[in-house]
Amino acid sequence: MEFDLIGKYVLLFLGGLFSGVVNVLAGGGSFVTLPILSLFGLSPSVANGTNRIAILLQNVSATASFAKNRMLDFQLAAKLLIPTVVGAILGTSIAIKIPERWLQTSLGVIFLFMAVYMTLPEKPKQRTQDRNVTLLLRYIVFFLIGIYGGYIQAGVGFFLVAALTKLEGMELKMANAMKIFLTLAFTVVALLLFTVGKKVEMVPGMVLGVGSFVGGALGAKLNSVLSVRIIKTTLIGMMIVSALLYIF
Repeated sequence: MEFDLIGKYVLLFLGGLFSGVVNVLAGGGSFVTLPILSLFGLSPSVANGTNRIAILLQNVSATASFAKNRMLDFQLAAKLLIPTVVGAILGTSIAIKIPERWLQTSLGVIFLFMAVYMTLPEKPKQRTQDRNVTLLLRYIVFFLIGIYGGYIQAGVGFFLVAALTKLEGMELKMANAMKIFLTLAFTVVALLLFTVGKKVEMVPGMVLGVGSFVGGALGAKLNSVLSVRIIKTTLIGMMIVSALLYIF
């Protein structure tokens, strides 16, 4: 029994390690950690909440680094923070209250959709701000992204970067910094709500978080050695298998 438990924690750490590498090289690390938490024996909703611990740990250090290097536009961040966090509160509330089976099926559908999305050829994200986009529409977009982030979080970075480069006209490096900051902000709120809703297991979350933190550092060092294509293909394969298991 004790050996089985140790084995599960080792699996969690290794899953976090891989997700950290994936996040650095390809993005979408939560598509690894959510199924790993489910294999650990957590229900979909508890896995969803527990996963936020790892996300929080990943983004705290990254945000501090971006702020130190003056890559964060705090004036813009203050404007985008409100709709994103409000959306996340709604998304998290839905994730907490929705029946487990509905949540599990929706996770499968999202995993499949994002797997297809990740196979599409990437287009360079440049500063192509649409001047016809109103402030209200921009707020609505970030509100909707916040709902998605609060509900599942996995893959939210793709949507944030797209919105920041297209709607806000940000350069990719600045957009990545803003993405990390906004993710950190709504993750704090989401984790608090999941904790109050008794949807968080602290010990598995911390083990996963430490693995993710180490994996992120490892991925940064091996960035020029590892094949992004192989990592991405492996991730997509895992997403499809996980999606089928969630749905069926």
